[in-house]
Amino acid sequence: MNIKEILDAVRAFEILSANDLENFRIHFLGSKGKIKDLYGALKSVPNEEKRLVGQQINELRQTAEDKFSFFKITFASEQKQGDQLDLSRPGSDAQIGSHHPLSLVRNEIIEIFNRIGYVVSEGPEIEDDWHNFSALNFPPEHPARDMQDTFFVEKGANEMALRTHTSSVQVRVMENSTPPLRTISPGRVYRNEAISARAHCFFHQIEGLYIDKNVSFADLKQTLLFFAKELFGEKASIRLRPSYFPFTEPSAEVDVSCTLCHGKGCNVCKYSGWLEILGCGMVDPNVLDACGIDSSVYSGFAFGMGVERIAQLKFRVTDLRLYSENDLRFLKQFTPGN
Repeated sequence: MNIKEILDAVRAFEILSANDLENFRIHFLGSKGKIKDLYGALKSVPNEEKRLVGQQINELRQTAEDKFSFFKITFASEQKQGDQLDLSRPGSDAQIGSHHPLSLVRNEIIEIFNRIGYVVSEGPEIEDDWHNFSALNFPPEHPARDMQDTFFVEKGANEMALRTHTSSVQVRVMENSTPPLRTISPGRVYRNEAISARAHCFFHQIEGLYIDKNVSFADLKQTLLFFAKELFGEKASIRLRPSYFPFTEPSAEVDVSCTLCHGKGCNVCKYSGWLEILGCGMVDPNVLDACGIDSSVYSGFAFGMGVERIAQLKFRVTDLRLYSENDLRFLKQFTPGN
């Protein structure tokens, strides 16, 4: 029994492949391998030497097992890396995500107005009283200033609130720019309302503003007709109904012909053939003067729409809460191809 010779053979055995590793295992660690034979021959060793010889055989076996384990891990790692880097293997289908439905509608609206020269303006979501109310001709007693309608962050001399509309962005644009102005202001707004299928405490608006010399109500109507046809199709038509907003005079609500029944009447449009989509009007001269624009020289119009409302008409979503609940079953419906 020459343990040293077998130990030298274990150390010298060259392992270059998985086949070599298997041959190494059979030759040294298998049931008929060299080390197994050493254990079988141990019974013929004199008793006084058995302990020493047994210890040497155990050390030999440990050396062989360590070498086997090292190369086994090495080849497994190389195989895994090879699988990852094998460019000839068929690719797996990647799951395609989607923009949120509100983002899809917002981007489409922005793109439509970009084509006729409107630029995007943005502003803070926490606003002071001047930009959110006073500059927009809201009188001190207006109900929108009440706690039950507005989320106030700080009351008193430095009154701050979560903006109730993106018209505050338009005030900032008018204060810091010189006409002609043509801008849209997309963003999130907040109202102190109970959350239900038809209302939410936050939602999204896109408001537009156009100021120049000799701007008329006819310009406003033609702009909104163009927008409706681009968004809802060439067959879409609009109608304007008198309304009231503190910052526009005259003011109007705009309806579009129902996209489902094409004006014939259905349960969605309550059999009227029309769906309300936005409010608009000519900018009140008081607002222009408050923002440093001479109302005797310039005139303009403004309009505003809820993104959720437009998305509801395009995607027939009946519950506003779905937009903010992040339910994947709902969001996956807007993946391209669905």
